[in-house]
Amino acid sequence: MKALAIDLGGTKMAVAVFSEDGVILEKHVHPLGSRSGEAVGAMITEAVQNMQKHEFHAVGIAVPGISRRQTGTVWAPNIPGWENYPLLKEVNAVAGPLPVRIEGDRSCYIMGEAWKGGAQGCSNAIYLAVGTGIGAGIMADGCLLHGASDISGAIGWMALQRPFLDEYTACGCFESMASGEGIAKVAAALAGREAGYAGPLKKDQLQAKDVFDAYQQKDRIAFTVINQCIELWGMAAANLVSLFNPEKIIFGGGVFGPAVQFLPAIAAEAARWAQPVSMEQVRFEASALHSDAGLYGAACLAFHA
Repeated sequence: MKALAIDLGGTKMAVAVFSEDGVILEKHVHPLGSRSGEAVGAMITEAVQNMQKHEFHAVGIAVPGISRRQTGTVWAPNIPGWENYPLLKEVNAVAGPLPVRIEGDRSCYIMGEAWKGGAQGCSNAIYLAVGTGIGAGIMADGCLLHGASDISGAIGWMALQRPFLDEYTACGCFESMASGEGIAKVAAALAGREAGYAGPLKKDQLQAKDVFDAYQQKDRIAFTVINQCIELWGMAAANLVSLFNPEKIIFGGGVFGPAVQFLPAIAAEAARWAQPVSMEQVRFEASALHSDAGLYGAACLAFHA
């Protein structure tokens, strides 16, 4: 048996055919470029058609947003025109009788890790994805959590600081300060406010990578920003530990990456806040599947179909 897995991101699409034992038989990565709306949908349907030579038996798709299981529509905030996009209908049209399943990417991340990554053998595990935004794929008692409207895991909206600021409205308190975009935004604001600062963060179009690089150079603003992130990542993880009593929390996404070095400090911060018995039992680990976690999760989704 074979499965076609598609992992759609905000800037690129990865496509792979998997054997049932988790071996990737063929893989391609395509940039989205300036595509939006129906053009992105066409990329996906073309990928399904182009890979049919492998005679796969099901299709699994990870999308960067919310997959509405009842309607088959998708909301993806980073893809213009995908507020209520009929993705399932379009893919069914080219897949014919083959089953097609669609999930939000954060759910696919934890499914992939549970199948072939660091969460193998776990019934309770969480994938904390920190990239452009922040989200969590949550597996509790062996079941993937979806919520009433398929929005479970939107932890970028965790309330971790008072008072409420208007800037939290768009993406949430946690995400506004500790995501990839949040790291760059906070660093740029601090560098702009500090009179006489002429360090590596005094530049236009600042990115999170610049902040991590400046941290290695012992830049004081980078230290402030990253240390705040360690506190926030630790507090968020503590809340997840106390709420869900997981065996593992897997840290992934583009920021983890360079932030993997801080996992011991994040665990130490979490231990200050979390339910102590649960905290003693949990392990914090970096993603074993790295950027392929969504692909493995989409494949797992297809095989379950």
